[in-house]
Amino acid sequence: MTARILIVEDEAAIREMLSFVMEQHGFATTAAEDFESASALLTEPYPDLILLDWMFPGGSGIQFAKTLKQDEFTRQIPIIMLTARGEEEDKVKGLEVGADDYITKPFSPKELVARIKAVLRRAAPTRLEDTIEVQGLTLDPVSHRVTVGESVLDMGPTEFRLLHFFMTHPERVYSREQLLDNVWGTNVYVEDRTVDVHIRRLRKAVEPSGHDRLIQTVRGAGYRFSART
Repeated sequence: MTARILIVEDEAAIREMLSFVMEQHGFATTAAEDFESASALLTEPYPDLILLDWMFPGGSGIQFAKTLKQDEFTRQIPIIMLTARGEEEDKVKGLEVGADDYITKPFSPKELVARIKAVLRRAAPTRLEDTIEVQGLTLDPVSHRVTVGESVLDMGPTEFRLLHFFMTHPERVYSREQLLDNVWGTNVYVEDRTVDVHIRRLRKAVEPSGHDRLIQTVRGAGYRFSART
């Protein structure tokens, strides 16, 4: 199925160039020049990815990304931020609000397409509800079952959602606050330490098969799901 990409860019020449490049590589595109028109395009079928400029009329990429992540229907849409701002602090700010990648202008179309394909590959299991497997640990979002070989692992619904999020977002550290937003939702109030409780329960559920080692604590930062030792 053709991936749909929403381009949010206020400069017409760049917007047209991006649309041309995306369509040349088989993507379907829609484009917006400001905050209001971009928001109006967030309807079904939702875009599979958003190319988001840092600054545009009516708001900013940061504000727009925050809005996306607070809505249950758009929170899982991957975001690649496009900007002339190359400072590390700005990159961190973009990633902290939920951007999946960050590319600094000027950039080559070839690099951008490669980044888009990489982000879409990472997001695909969540979008398509495919079965996910990591080192023998298998999660099926449709049947809501986690297995190791022929054995079905027993875990609660929150632990299942937490594992699903981890397995579809590997090798990246998430703070307790980010896990709360992504797994519990922004409209639910729970203490940060609740995350620790469910991490312990999740580790206990996958411990018999040795997969608890995949759920790693990163001191002072949060948690990471990683197949690397």
